[in-house]
Amino acid sequence: MFSSVWNFVKRHKKKFIFTGAVVGGVYFLGKYAQKRLSEFQEKEAAEYLAQARRQFHFESNQRTCNMTVLSMLPPLKEAIVNQLNSESLTALLKAKPANKLEIWEDLKIISFTRTIVAVYSTCLLVVLLRVQLNIIGGYLYLDNSVGKNTATPLAPPDVQQQYLSSIQHLLGDGLTALMTAVKKAVQSSLGDVPLKQSLSLLELEQQLSWIRAEVEAGSMSRYMLADDENALADQACGLTEDDTVTIRLLNETRDMLDSPDFSTVLNVSLNRGFSGLLDNLAEFFRPPPGDSAPGFAPDSLSAVSLPVAKIIPIVNGQINYICSETPSHFVQDLLTNDQVKEFAANVYETFSTPQDLQK
Repeated sequence: MFSSVWNFVKRHKKKFIFTGAVVGGVYFLGKYAQKRLSEFQEKEAAEYLAQARRQFHFESNQRTCNMTVLSMLPPLKEAIVNQLNSESLTALLKAKPANKLEIWEDLKIISFTRTIVAVYSTCLLVVLLRVQLNIIGGYLYLDNSVGKNTATPLAPPDVQQQYLSSIQHLLGDGLTALMTAVKKAVQSSLGDVPLKQSLSLLELEQQLSWIRAEVEAGSMSRYMLADDENALADQACGLTEDDTVTIRLLNETRDMLDSPDFSTVLNVSLNRGFSGLLDNLAEFFRPPPGDSAPGFAPDSLSAVSLPVAKIIPIVNGQINYICSETPSHFVQDLLTNDQVKEFAANVYETFSTPQDLQK
């Protein structure tokens, strides 16, 4: 019996060797595949957790952006009102002076200028802080990332503070320059329009379009960030070894402000801002209930016209809504703009990606 079994094995020896090799190979291949699958799953899980952490950090950063914008509206409003003080002119008119007409003309220019400046500066504030806080947010994410190669922080606290203080340009010299440009455009567009002349909402919209065309003919970035290298260095004063880091952040910000994508987002924000202003003004151009002019639809932009003298106080009061301390529909519309949010995500993505992965 044993001899017959042995003879069978000898006859089929090659088959047994091949089968054994195949079975062994399949076993070890299975083990290798299991190991690789386990490594892949661990890598996938790590990447998913990293992405979830990054997304959470980004969303938290956007909430910080929104809160920062809202906190800066009161000082922005104060800065505008201090330089474009229509209240003093209103007080003079109550005293019935001899030069009443001249004061009304000044009030016309001041009222339109400060409301238009309020729209511009609020839009600029929203988009500029989106850029700055997402640059800082990206670097902070890298500084706190697990497995970071260097112990040197990309955005030390002193640098963050000095870099973010550059927003003061928009509230100071930048705002003054913006007021000058807007006032010149308002004077050019509305200076010769008599106080007794009536304007419809459509005609008022056309006036705003002419003013915008003149103001936006140049670069808007000069109102947001100081222009020359000396000013950038001045903004970094008081620091020592962090000077170069601060100036680098400012230059990276300037690159963003000069990019085509930023121009697109800023233009979208400005269109929304002025559209919101017109929506507010439209409430005052509605015909009285049951009274509509023949040939005009009740909601037509041309249905109602108001004398410029009556439009002035309406326009003058808009700053209280635009720069409201409590979240208004005007500001919320700017903060929730999808294109602004997408641009913010792209900025954050750029600066939260390790440099070696960007090359």
